Amino acid sequence: MIVGIDFGARLSGTTALCFDEEHCLELVRVPRREDADAYLESFMARYAPEAVYIDAPLSLPGAYFGQGEDFFYRACDRALGAMSPLFLGGLTARAVRFKQRLAPTPVYEVYPRATAAVLEAQDIGAYRRGSPADYWSRLSAVLPWPVVVTPVSWHEVDAILAWWSGWRHTNGQAKSFGNPAEGVIWV
Repeated sequence: MIVGIDFGARLSGTTALCFDEEHCLELVRVPRREDADAYLESFMARYAPEAVYIDAPLSLPGAYFGQGEDFFYRACDRALGAMSPLFLGGLTARAVRFKQRLAPTPVYEVYPRATAAVLEAQDIGAYRRGSPADYWSRLSAVLPWPVVVTPVSWHEVDAILAWWSGWRHTNGQAKSFGNPAEGVIWV
């Protein structure tokens, strides 16, 4: 089992998970006011996935460790037009802590917007234009397995895209961006 996570604010109800179970994709959205970090740790302990793919920065720019002079962006952020891990602040810190606590389970960084760009080249349509249901109807055609529950929010769609990046990675189809010494995003 691999898990894709759209990592949101801790209590906002914007954290969503997508995971494969018996050749189907399941979706879970952490309820509003429930601690997403505690939920994720409990979920991981219960299901023990082979790998986790998370939409959140898992490292800081190399300049903080004497590598380069860019204190705002990592090479992977620049390559994909992603937000600075520093701008995301607390979310970055929570994601790094999550990765540490999950060891030895591998946790990889993904960027659903970049994954959606790959899909747009396959005529899936524009990401975040229209409703999640409209986008979903086209996205479902390219996934290797059906999703049991139709996503109702962009957070759930992003969790599916995070999972799909993970599936592509485990099947040798994903591309990495960045510098392994600093941070890599898989698409």
